Amino acid sequence: MCAQRSQVPFAYRSKQDFPVKLTEWVGQVFFDVLPEHGYEIREEQIYTAFQLAEAVCREKAHFAEAGLGTGKTFAYLLTAVAYARFKGKPAIIACASTALQEQLAGPNGDIEKLSRLLGLDIDVRMAKDPRQYICDVKINRFNSSYDKQPDPALTSVLHWAGKTDRGERSEIPGVPDRVWSQVAWDEAMPCETCSERGFCKQVKARDYYRSAADLIVCDHSIFFYDLWMRYERIADGKLPLLPGYSAVIFDEGHKVLLPAALRAGSQVVREDIDSMLSSIEQVQGARTSLISIAFAMDKASSQFFNLLYNSAIGDERTDRLTVRISDELLEASDKLRRALNTLLFELQNEQELHLQSFSHTRMEAYEAIVERAAVAMDRFCRNKGKDVIVWAGRVDQSFWVVPRNISGLLNKHLFARGLPVVFSSATLSTGGDFSYFARTLGLKEFSSSTVDSSFDYEKQVLVYLPRRIPNSRQNNWFEKALRRLISLLTLAKGRALVLTNAPSDVEKIRRGLKDYRLPFEFLWEDSADRGYLVRRFRNEISSVLIGSGFWEGIDVPGEALTLLVIWQLPFPPQDPLIEARRRDAQEQGLDPVTVVDYPEMGLRLKQGCGRLIRTREDRGAIAILEPVPGMPWEQTALGALPAGAKVVRSLEALSTLSHRFTTEPAHLPSPMPVAMVKSIPGPGV
Repeated sequence: MCAQRSQVPFAYRSKQDFPVKLTEWVGQVFFDVLPEHGYEIREEQIYTAFQLAEAVCREKAHFAEAGLGTGKTFAYLLTAVAYARFKGKPAIIACASTALQEQLAGPNGDIEKLSRLLGLDIDVRMAKDPRQYICDVKINRFNSSYDKQPDPALTSVLHWAGKTDRGERSEIPGVPDRVWSQVAWDEAMPCETCSERGFCKQVKARDYYRSAADLIVCDHSIFFYDLWMRYERIADGKLPLLPGYSAVIFDEGHKVLLPAALRAGSQVVREDIDSMLSSIEQVQGARTSLISIAFAMDKASSQFFNLLYNSAIGDERTDRLTVRISDELLEASDKLRRALNTLLFELQNEQELHLQSFSHTRMEAYEAIVERAAVAMDRFCRNKGKDVIVWAGRVDQSFWVVPRNISGLLNKHLFARGLPVVFSSATLSTGGDFSYFARTLGLKEFSSSTVDSSFDYEKQVLVYLPRRIPNSRQNNWFEKALRRLISLLTLAKGRALVLTNAPSDVEKIRRGLKDYRLPFEFLWEDSADRGYLVRRFRNEISSVLIGSGFWEGIDVPGEALTLLVIWQLPFPPQDPLIEARRRDAQEQGLDPVTVVDYPEMGLRLKQGCGRLIRTREDRGAIAILEPVPGMPWEQTALGALPAGAKVVRSLEALSTLSHRFTTEPAHLPSPMPVAMVKSIPGPGV
């Protein structure tokens, strides 16, 4: 079975012959085999597949940008499977979310379909985030400590835990987060010293996916954790999280930089430290030296975090707060660093003296907290924070320290290895220019391919760029934009998604609309769970969904979404990771606005515009309520719009041209006379 599974699906004579035969086979699959099963021939898909096959065989980094509806998944899967079997090592497909992993590798997913259609018997296994698995130690604690029945949901999980082989959350998807968090693996419990080490569900899951022959589908976070820690784990005599692999394909490749940075960084969480110190201080009969350093540590931690948040600059569009580094903050961080090192020494003494102040498991957990915090503070104090990017967490009172040179780490640990690395996404470039994304990755040599969506945007999309609307930085912008929004919603009879840049914009729009009598159901981002709101928006055809968190990741085909409104252009926030790129640009003598802000805005706008057309039957309009023509960012913004879409400048033109949508299979409703649009009841009417 294994020998058959690892067989390359076509004949070739030599290593040099493999690329030619791979291309021939890919063409045969798309031109001959798949059409026999009802799949249409899509030139964009086939072109992308050929480009990917060539890039992988040349063992290069490749940007594969393919618009919606091109079928890029099948395009990269064919080469990935064939190349994995050619090399005798699985290919890695790294995804941006668990949902995408399931879409690819779950039951009836894309890989299973392709395997069945081509008779390939593809061996694919998922490597999920460790937090998707139960922790056997936690389960055992619950089973031994509950004298009476806990809540029914937890009882159900404990019963399931006794029967499951791998303990994966997808086996019981209905369990709420509050219950799952009580039984799931977490980083505060070190696996290396665990009593269940080598026998737990996490280890079984790793053993399962490590033996995959063809494909391992993981998430971005798992991939980068393995990448940064791989050689360290091997040096310590541990297995890396992922086995050796032949190639890497990043699906939703535009999202790799944040998980790469987070996994390369260290974090200090104030709540973890406070809880640990409180526990130590309450121990009866503890050694004086341990209690003394706990009190000193408490003082140092409070001083540091108070200074940290007094030094933080908030931008409501991000939860990462920029920190102004001062001598006072550096001095406080050094005190905290020294206190952490002393506390770690005392905890280790506690273990060596075999004192029973804490359980072995709790002691190991405390050491893990202190060690992570000490690493973060060491990195920050070194060279006065110039070599790192730091930020304060808005939500969880945490301090993050990540290496500034992420691109250097990527070159050292990934690109320099000579493996094929593919970044696949619908949004990697602005107007076909990949230079910004390549620069953020530190890539100087790469190949690229770009194809527009297979959708006919000329027939399916209108773009409205209004005349005489002020810049959003001008005082009268909001009222004019609000009136324009009302006119658009009335023209489209609801059926709209309004994308904002921050939750505060949602609240301003809500206050601005409260006195207008509009006959639509408004779904506000902060009013309910995000998934629930999207489902309501999809089902309640005339509703209007307004939020800052819907720029990507939502799929609403059909007539429920026929108008997409960009409230403001999505220029990047004052985010520490973006600020680092701006500083790098300045140091290279470049203008950070044109080489960072504009490309970031263009990629985000492109993602937002992709929400409108999801099928060949969809029709609709995109409206941007901020000036584009004649502005410095005009080319960037226009390059992010659906290719071929007709641009109109007035409501009259939008009303007239939208009529043609109703003469075809279309979803944009019959236009309302502009005179009626202009007479919408307003405040006090």
